[in-house]
Amino acid sequence: MRTQRINLLQHIDWLLVCIYLIFICFGWMNIYAASSSESHHEFFDFSTRYGKQIIWIGFSFLMAIFLMFIDSSFYEKMAPYLYLFCMLLLVGLFAFGKNINGATSWYAIGNFSIQPTEFAKTGTILALAKILDNRQFSFKPFKNKAIVFIIITIPAVLITLQPDPGSALVYISFILLFYREGLHSNILIIGVLAIVLFLTTLVFGYIYVIIGACVLSALTLIYLAYANRRLLGFVWAKIIGILIVISTYIASVHYIFTYVFQQRHKDRFNILLGLSDDTNDIGYNTSQSIKTISSGGFWGKGYLQGERTEGKFVPEQDTDYIFSTIGEEWGFWGTTIVIVLFVSFILRIIHLAEQQKSKFSRIYGYGVACIFFFHVLINIAMVIGLFPTIGIPLPFFSYGGSSLWGFTLLLFIFIKLDATKKYEL
Repeated sequence: MRTQRINLLQHIDWLLVCIYLIFICFGWMNIYAASSSESHHEFFDFSTRYGKQIIWIGFSFLMAIFLMFIDSSFYEKMAPYLYLFCMLLLVGLFAFGKNINGATSWYAIGNFSIQPTEFAKTGTILALAKILDNRQFSFKPFKNKAIVFIIITIPAVLITLQPDPGSALVYISFILLFYREGLHSNILIIGVLAIVLFLTTLVFGYIYVIIGACVLSALTLIYLAYANRRLLGFVWAKIIGILIVISTYIASVHYIFTYVFQQRHKDRFNILLGLSDDTNDIGYNTSQSIKTISSGGFWGKGYLQGERTEGKFVPEQDTDYIFSTIGEEWGFWGTTIVIVLFVSFILRIIHLAEQQKSKFSRIYGYGVACIFFFHVLINIAMVIGLFPTIGIPLPFFSYGGSSLWGFTLLLFIFIKLDATKKYEL
């Protein structure tokens, strides 16, 4: 037993662990800077946000150690049950959840709140890894595509109904995992085109976009008529069919944006696309965040010297907008180092995933990389005004016990799987 523990310690990827610890420490420093005040700088005041974060960090360390003692085969065997348990937690929110900021996404436990959405990501990745691990699995049969689609749709829908559509968007990132595991690139291309059409429809209006699609289809048919009449007879029906599908999608985008999206979501997209200019209401957070980052310049104003951070100009600066604190106090060089560390962190996970002997471990590793990539990309893009505000935390930096525990759970299950790959058949 002792030998196995020694071997386990020798095979743990300490680079990932070290980056994790750097993120935790630097993240807490910035939470402290964003949530403390000039008259209150006591480190261990557990009534404050930065004080509570110390408690979350302590429990996350215990969680990491505990995960390393669990047999790695447990995650594969129990994957379906863990997924089911996470879905039940999401369903339970509609009966027992606590409403915070308009979303019923938390369970209240005394003075603390737990958000099961953060743990559902791990359960979903484990379920996907279990399904895709089958050697006979292929994305070619429609049945297999449907199964995978259902696995990621259930949590996405339950989270959207809370409502928390921002967190539900995270599940889109799994398309990268599916592409790695054999999903045809056409699906990825269709996904990109769907996003482009979505944004184009919002900017120009659905009527003009449909007219544009019809004109493009007509020009294609005219070209084929002159270039190759035989080819025209073969593809004209397909072009008409594609046009009908695209027109239906464009019309649905207009309907969903007009009648399904809440006004705050509409306003954020309109500001992002330059269709409206509102820096005092719905666009206030982003506007102040950009000003705060810009004020830091290249070298930053220094730790705890950020005037806009100390002045609380950016609402929720210790959660979704924590990156603005880094920008003001640590400047361009500080934000660059953070981004480089995150890129190195994600690339390291992908590198280790490719080295796994078990397909289950490889798929899980890629799923973890997808989640971290999406969170980092969207959060930073949101903070600097390149994406609407949707409430996506920056891993290990944003205040919150649930997100910190969720990311720790994601990471250390993979670290355990990687550490035991030597003993896998």
